[in-house]
Amino acid sequence: MQRRPGKFITSWVDVTKFMLTLVGLAWLVGRGSEQLGYNWHWRKIPGYFFTLAHGHLHAGPLVDGLVVTLEITAFSLVLAALIGLVTALLRLSSSLVGRFLAMFYLETIRNTPLLVQIFFLYFVMAPILDLGRFTAAVLALAFFEGAYASEIFRAGIVSIDRGQWEAAYSLGLSRFASYRHIILPQAVRSVLPPLTSQAISLLKDSALVSTIAVYDLTMQGRAIVAETFLVFEVWFTLAAIYLLLACLLSLLVRLVERRFGSPGQPAWKMP
Repeated sequence: MQRRPGKFITSWVDVTKFMLTLVGLAWLVGRGSEQLGYNWHWRKIPGYFFTLAHGHLHAGPLVDGLVVTLEITAFSLVLAALIGLVTALLRLSSSLVGRFLAMFYLETIRNTPLLVQIFFLYFVMAPILDLGRFTAAVLALAFFEGAYASEIFRAGIVSIDRGQWEAAYSLGLSRFASYRHIILPQAVRSVLPPLTSQAISLLKDSALVSTIAVYDLTMQGRAIVAETFLVFEVWFTLAAIYLLLACLLSLLVRLVERRFGSPGQPAWKMP
């Protein structure tokens, strides 16, 4: 299949606009640094990623912090998805107690700041439950993001046509089997895009765990700034790393969508 010339030209126009925007931003940053009289020391930044000692390459503090950030994000994302799905199912259940517990959790989490929740888990609950900094950080992020993920899951489930439920019951499937084989596979396809945005939000929110001395990427950056006073270089580098991670996460989800189909396609087929 040949590519249309008009589409090819449009793509190049978009790329040109993007490059011009980057050049404009670079000019603004350079102009601002001249006004401030700030001397940039970008040559020192690579040493905080990797160092060469005795012929061996060693990870620097930024790489160590990046690994911690990725671990926190991965564990929190999995827990948030599970919490969100369970909460959504409780809200849609016929159990009055289940719906009450789900609403109490949602209203409490969504109407209080994440930073307060992190402090509460670490300074109040962690000593009682004997939790470490890392575990407290993961739980705080998981419960916070899970509250928003639950509404995404609930919207995806509710959007499924009622005829799908009727078809499931006509086949003799139980409610659990209907969810597992028919409803949830279709719902997941429609909730992937908003869940991607929530995952990116979780990645950025993970920077707040540095307030309880978890040496993630942000905490390592703060330590470097305190030691070297390379304020702009370090924070711009951290921003670029978070941007790159967010773009990679979006790309990964697009690949998953292509692999399993986009919303609107049939989610299951009769054997």
